Amino acid sequence: MSTPGLPSAFRRTALVLALATGSMPAFAQESTNQSADQSATQIASNQPVGDVVLIPNRVIYPGQTIELTALKRVTLIAGKHKPDGVVTRAEELDGKVAKRTLLPGRYIPSTAIREAWLVEQGASVQVFFIAGGLTISATAVTLQPGAAGDLVKVRNVDSGKILSGTVMADGTIQVSAS
Repeated sequence: MSTPGLPSAFRRTALVLALATGSMPAFAQESTNQSADQSATQIASNQPVGDVVLIPNRVIYPGQTIELTALKRVTLIAGKHKPDGVVTRAEELDGKVAKRTLLPGRYIPSTAIREAWLVEQGASVQVFFIAGGLTISATAVTLQPGAAGDLVKVRNVDSGKILSGTVMADGTIQVSAS
């Protein structure tokens, strides 16, 4: 017989483990309706519907691309709210890369994912300098990886000079006058 007001042994153990590992468990129940019917106000246990979140259904290691098949949609238990900074939409996760290990049954913090690299470190890329009608192009080697819009350093193959430029959507680097 449990004492009213005290958490169950399972919840106590989960909270102790969460405090020890520095992560937070997603106290939730699996959503029985995967079509995200927002008009439903009751779930199987006749409790009011809570927030819907996505959690991994398997371990996702750093550097792995997140696929929708690796995620499970769950509805939080009534009264439980998702913490701030947690990713909840599939569009925010599909194709992103894990920056750290994502464990099954845990929330996915927005700080734990990143865009996929468009250029890898050590890759040969085209570098462009455009000013008015003047366009200068050169071949360079990237000194760091980057996604579209990131500022990366590259080394000019011919001169050996190190330049900083922005990764463009087509995988080229655009440098500006410094």
